Amino acid sequence: QITTLINHKDKPKRSDKTLQAIQRVGQAVNLAVARFVTVGEAIADENHELKEEMNVACIEAKRAGETIAQLTDVASLYHPESDSHITIFTDKTGIVKAARLLLSSVTKVLVLADRIVIKQIITSRNKVIATMEQLEKVSTFQEFVQIFSQFGNEMVEFAHLTGDRQNDLKDEKKKARMAASRAVLEKCTMMLLTASKTCLRHPDCESARINKDGVFHQMRLALEQVIEIVTDSRSNGETELASISIYSGIKVFKNKVEGLRENLYFLSKENLSTMLEVILEHTEDFTDSAYTSHEHREHILELSKQAKMELEQLFSVWMQAQNQKTKDLMEDLEVAILKMCQCMNELKRELHSAATSLAADLLKYHTDHMVLKALKITGVEGNLEAIAEYTCKLAEQKEQLVEMCRLLRHVSGTEPLEITCIHAEDTFQVTGPQIISAAETLALHPSSKIAKENLEVFCEAWESQLSDMSTLLREINDVFEGRRGEKRVYLSLPRPGKHNTNLKALKPVKLDTEEQAKIAKLGLELHLLTCEVDSETEKWEDQENKLVQHVQGMSSMAYSMYLFTRGEGLLKTTQDLFHQAEIFATEGTKLASAFHGFADQLHDDGKRLLLSESEKLVPMCQQLQITARTSAQGKSATFTKVDACIQRTRNVMTLLCQLLPLCCRLLRKNRLGNTCLKPAPPWKENRAQTSTNARGTERTAERTDEMLGLKSLENNVTNKTILEQG
Repeated sequence: QITTLINHKDKPKRSDKTLQAIQRVGQAVNLAVARFVTVGEAIADENHELKEEMNVACIEAKRAGETIAQLTDVASLYHPESDSHITIFTDKTGIVKAARLLLSSVTKVLVLADRIVIKQIITSRNKVIATMEQLEKVSTFQEFVQIFSQFGNEMVEFAHLTGDRQNDLKDEKKKARMAASRAVLEKCTMMLLTASKTCLRHPDCESARINKDGVFHQMRLALEQVIEIVTDSRSNGETELASISIYSGIKVFKNKVEGLRENLYFLSKENLSTMLEVILEHTEDFTDSAYTSHEHREHILELSKQAKMELEQLFSVWMQAQNQKTKDLMEDLEVAILKMCQCMNELKRELHSAATSLAADLLKYHTDHMVLKALKITGVEGNLEAIAEYTCKLAEQKEQLVEMCRLLRHVSGTEPLEITCIHAEDTFQVTGPQIISAAETLALHPSSKIAKENLEVFCEAWESQLSDMSTLLREINDVFEGRRGEKRVYLSLPRPGKHNTNLKALKPVKLDTEEQAKIAKLGLELHLLTCEVDSETEKWEDQENKLVQHVQGMSSMAYSMYLFTRGEGLLKTTQDLFHQAEIFATEGTKLASAFHGFADQLHDDGKRLLLSESEKLVPMCQQLQITARTSAQGKSATFTKVDACIQRTRNVMTLLCQLLPLCCRLLRKNRLGNTCLKPAPPWKENRAQTSTNARGTERTAERTDEMLGLKSLENNVTNKTILEQG
């Protein structure tokens, strides 16, 4: 609006309509400033140390807004009594000065408000740490329950403040680090509860104390990282991150090589040689890894050798071109540049293949959680010898997964995904020993219900991280194949000012506690279904199968809707959610046709069953599409629409969970016994043999920790804003 006023062309003829429009804009600016100032003054009243500075900035903003309103008071310009009235037409510099003052004062208010937010987060962190210190020292259950209740409230407040801050961050790298730290704090809150209770129940147990101390240490590190991000502190880790990724090294190297087309003298031969040397040193992480296949290792070594040869050839032509710029030499240089870049692309592709194929095999191999199940069973039996055996196997599994994370980090493709790989590596490094100490405690006290519950919580954290790795692997593959940068291609959401010219202004409203709980529960159910669907698709041998790819795409959309319920992800408003639901429904209708095509290839009684089940998909998707397109006015109607969209999406995902294993089973049957599952990789060792009907392997949805997990989701959506849609 201010830009419109400043850029307004001074025409000799001014219609009443033009004058009224100018006056309306001026009044709107003044009104907006007045509202902004009211908030600023309220913040000043609550924060006395910055009250004076804030009030001065608010007064300046108010004065600038009033000046703009006066200069745009032009509706009565043609009346005789207004001849001496100063307006935007007679004093153009006045409006420019007022605009500058306004922007300057508004910026001051925002900077001061930002300082206050940072202070609030630091104060909240200090409260949490102080209460944690009290929790570490408690000696009775009664005292623990009382202090933990206070700790829970403080963690909720800290989660709200840091969640808002995470959404406000513009730097994707910082946003990813903040998300990782907040995830650690969320999981550790439940771990802290059970680990502390176990320690109180068994005060003389060394493994229980080690288990509890590990959780407290992890939480302190996460809290410190949040403060580092909020205060913009520089850490050594960021420098290391920039230098360790092979992908980023190859990208910079290629840019330098291609820059020779424009300037033959802008870098030295030594610089380029050093850059390639660093990249090839990092490839040793792949060639030295015990989990890299012989074929991948040989290809990487061959391409590394070829890269050195191509660089020598480039140097030769480059030096000649510097001495004599002939047409032939410049053509030779172009060929050398293309060969060098092509070689680096092939190396990049080989490294990606090595890392992702290892990850896919490992995740598939460990998806049954046999070692965790065995630890729970032998712990309840009090079999210390068996516990020792399975803890060794878990330690081996941890090393495999840590190595997988390190290799994936090299090929992650974006800084946020790289940070997610680091977070995953840290999680496996920390959670592995914690599971071992929890299992040892249970083996020493096999009849202890709290020790058993504690082990369950740590095993669940491990399983959750494995599930997250499947999503991370898919995202890394998407980036590599160009299906997304930071966003999936199907998230073609409308953007203000470009496609939304007919939309009404959106009015934010808050969800009440009951609504938050309902949305959080639906979101959790949707998340579990996406995990189940992803697990089913991974069982297919042909991952390029159109049916599988279609389902994976829909699962990704459903996952983004789950993230919406947590106040995270790319869907920021209810409009984004409704748009996503509509696309999901459209893709679901297409998937129904794909199931029919698949059924046509079958030749047994299962064909009829598949057709009857897949036909349910069409009406489900039609209902979702109608719901997403239906207009909703007001908070209640909009919430009902959000609720209906997520419920209908959940119903579709539930049906897919039934259809996928049916399809896979029918495909196996029609191939006359040829399995559609991948064979086990050669590096796998014998699995732990455990009783599948043991009580310790079963979990129910009503467990206390699941309910607490749901509460954490409720906390995440506390600040979720629902926008009314006209």
